[in-house]
Amino acid sequence: MKKKMKKLAVITLLFVGLVYKLSAQNPIIQTWYTSDPAPVVYDGILYVYTGHDEDKADFFWMNEWRVYSTKDMVNWTDHGSPLALESFAWADDRAWAGQCIERHGKFYWYVCAHSKLTNTMAIGVAVGDSPIGPFKDAIGKPLCDGEWAYIDPTVFIDDGGQAYLYWGNPELFYAELNEDMISLKGKVSIIKQTVEGFGAPNPKERQRDIKYMDTYVEGPWFYKRGRKYYLLYAAGGVPEHIAYSMSDNPVESWKYMGEIMPLQDIGSFTNHCGVVDYKGNSYFFYHTGKLPGGGGFCRSVAVEQFNYNKDGTFPIINPTKEGVGPVGVLNPYRRVEAETFAFSQGVKSEPNAKTGVYISEIHDGDYIKVRELDFGKQSPKAFYVAVASALRGGMIEVRIDSIEGVVIANIAVTHTGGWERWKRLKTNVQESVAGVHDVYLVFRGRKGCKLFNFDWWKFTK
Repeated sequence: MKKKMKKLAVITLLFVGLVYKLSAQNPIIQTWYTSDPAPVVYDGILYVYTGHDEDKADFFWMNEWRVYSTKDMVNWTDHGSPLALESFAWADDRAWAGQCIERHGKFYWYVCAHSKLTNTMAIGVAVGDSPIGPFKDAIGKPLCDGEWAYIDPTVFIDDGGQAYLYWGNPELFYAELNEDMISLKGKVSIIKQTVEGFGAPNPKERQRDIKYMDTYVEGPWFYKRGRKYYLLYAAGGVPEHIAYSMSDNPVESWKYMGEIMPLQDIGSFTNHCGVVDYKGNSYFFYHTGKLPGGGGFCRSVAVEQFNYNKDGTFPIINPTKEGVGPVGVLNPYRRVEAETFAFSQGVKSEPNAKTGVYISEIHDGDYIKVRELDFGKQSPKAFYVAVASALRGGMIEVRIDSIEGVVIANIAVTHTGGWERWKRLKTNVQESVAGVHDVYLVFRGRKGCKLFNFDWWKFTK
């Protein structure tokens, strides 16, 4: 009986693992640890700007910011790191949370970092000509400097054109921006926190023997919907949950509205959110510690779809492994970058000035899952890839709908003469496939060895 129970338990674990591989969408980025998501929609594409937690970190040791994009909410393209500490001559540590916004065809990325000038945290601003950069320091100095509380900037342009910048931990600061977006209009002000507005008074006024409804901590996210202003933030101390306040005014008369993502097991003692509407849906971005090896200093961005209540308030949003559904399909008959996918296991991404971002650290058993490929009514005839290998290469299995699904193509990757010496390879499609399917690119080769790098792929009819 014990042997049967043990066998059943093993089968159950294998089944659970298979279900996770088939259904998991969160965290949305698996190649790197990412944090503090800041979504924005531009020209029909949803971009998410993130921080980058270093592998095996024991503190918030962060050196760069990263950008990802999607057109369908399930496949994400890695655009690498167009902004880093080295972009700011005045910064030397702690590339923490930021947010990017477009104005007059320019893209302004507000970030925080440790300042060499004051030995405190500071708010900086970078500018670029596209949402994926390149970005450069817009003013050659911090926009706001001199306070350890100067972290986590959020930016919003109101209907009349006035731009606002909010930031801070544990105080909540704000300032108006000039139309140039790189200078302050007037002085920096502190939002008066009250029990009615944020669940508790300003930090210096809080009393230890009073249990407040809530407390603002950090990570503000400021925007307007209809006639109402929303301020979402990490709250409650450590560990953090997400709460929010609303107002009819952009800088005062805030009313505490309650929790959005209550305290629960997300694998991280911090949380940081961003909200955006895209293709008729509303999305709530946050971070967890749920990737393998993840935790409070190795976080990962996730997303949930939600609907506002009829009165404009938020529902309770809980984290899921499944994440969100697709809002589009992917065309497999055009070049698809290898760094565009829905889920992966084992691989990393790397940049090259000539090639762009590509997939690296490929080992036996690693895979990439690409969702919602629309093959149409006619089955493809061939499958092409661009790969590079300095050693003995390996194999790519093209499977349909699951990691154990039908193999429709196999392509042998040979030695190409270097890890960035790219070679285009072709194989015939062995099994007929039509309609919309998920595709798993499963990598095979000598165990324990790095096999090859992967730049792009496509099917042809």
